[in-house]
Amino acid sequence: MDLGIQGRWALVCASSAGLGLGCARALVREGVHVVINGRNAARLQEAVQQLQPLAAVSGAKVLAVVADVTTDAGRTALFEVAGGPGHAFDILVNNAGGPPPGDFREWDDAIWQQALQANMLTPIALIKAVIDGMAERGFGRIVNITSGAVKAPIDVLGLSNGARSGLTGFVAGLARSGVAARGVTINNLLPGKFDTDRLRQTQRAQAAKSGQSLEAFAAAQARAIPAGRFGNADEFGAACAFLCSQHAGYITGQNWLLDGGQYPGTF
Repeated sequence: MDLGIQGRWALVCASSAGLGLGCARALVREGVHVVINGRNAARLQEAVQQLQPLAAVSGAKVLAVVADVTTDAGRTALFEVAGGPGHAFDILVNNAGGPPPGDFREWDDAIWQQALQANMLTPIALIKAVIDGMAERGFGRIVNITSGAVKAPIDVLGLSNGARSGLTGFVAGLARSGVAARGVTINNLLPGKFDTDRLRQTQRAQAAKSGQSLEAFAAAQARAIPAGRFGNADEFGAACAFLCSQHAGYITGQNWLLDGGQYPGTF
């Protein structure tokens, strides 16, 4: 299927690895010019090297910005990168590393502020920076990578549960505020258990709490998923690319759960 987005510009945050990189790969395959981002220069350069062969085939441009998007300076760097579109992005994929797991009794105000800044306030700031231009041009796709924990909270991920749920509520209102009639959609992707560094960090905390080894705990988790395995970044990226496509203009304000069927509810 031709997604109809060749030549458009996308900003994909936290895309040096994991699900963010999976989204960038899928968009580059479609001929979308991408600005990728990460805080680790070496890791970001590795991501560029992975994307360049795909870009050579599709005609896409790949620009990389070493920056912390949770800061004003970091966000400014994304919009001012040489050769980029400025604020005129057609696609925004919001992503950020999740806050650490733990016991809420140990979290002070500073830790809560960090979680809210990374997983709620920064995505909102980036949306604010691009949404009016998207509406003026008549096309925009905003996808927020949140977490399956928004729908089925995990006890040790209280910081993530709280911050990402706040973003979800904000997006639910904004997506229905009139921008959809001007060609701009806003949706959330809720990953379940994907084979990423983040999953392994969470598993270590949960395994320690349960008294099991990491290997035994991870194997039990995989068995509990109806698909019988953890997800991979490329299939997540494919779902993201579809939501960014011209075919997804009638999908907005939605929370897509990608979890291999693990969530047991109907809704």
